[in-house]
Amino acid sequence: MDRIKNIWIWFALFIAVFILFSIIGSLYNNEIISIDVFMHDLVVNNLRSDVLTFIMLFITNFCNPIILILLSLVILLICKDKKMGLIIIINLLVSILLNIIFKGIIQRDRPLEDFLITESGYSFPSGHSMVSMAYYGLIIYFIYKKIKDKRVRNVLMILIGFLILAIGFSRIYLGVHFASDVIGGFLISIIYLVCAIKLLNLKYYK
Repeated sequence: MDRIKNIWIWFALFIAVFILFSIIGSLYNNEIISIDVFMHDLVVNNLRSDVLTFIMLFITNFCNPIILILLSLVILLICKDKKMGLIIIINLLVSILLNIIFKGIIQRDRPLEDFLITESGYSFPSGHSMVSMAYYGLIIYFIYKKIKDKRVRNVLMILIGFLILAIGFSRIYLGVHFASDVIGGFLISIIYLVCAIKLLNLKYYK
């Protein structure tokens, strides 16, 4: 059973790598990415409203560096297992560093129109999407491993999973990222998390 599960995990990882490199290839060839056009038209022409803008501004702050640092410190203080708290903090720092590296390599400009807030730096991959997937994704993993009550575990995993997706969508909605930036950020962090969990061989990952 574990062998079949591992095969599916590595197959999904291969697909993620393939999609990621397809996006990066399109960026280097200056190709128009269809999902970017579709999502821009959907958001700007059909979804934007004062109420939804307020909600998106609120949601996007769940990946604010200050919020994540404070949350990490709280986890470290209240968690009996200090090693798990330290892993969460290290994971946050690694995901931020990886994002800086990828942005420096790709150097994609941000959207130049229809943005609701102003952000600096390069566009690909989305830092909020990449860090939220790595940070909250690891928390989902620990919840899966540590919480025995199946109902509580599933509810928490679904809620946090929805938060990750909502953070990514908020970056598109606010006009500071293309859809492919968000997808790329998610994929990089998924690849990173799977490799970290499989290769580091920590006691939590067994």
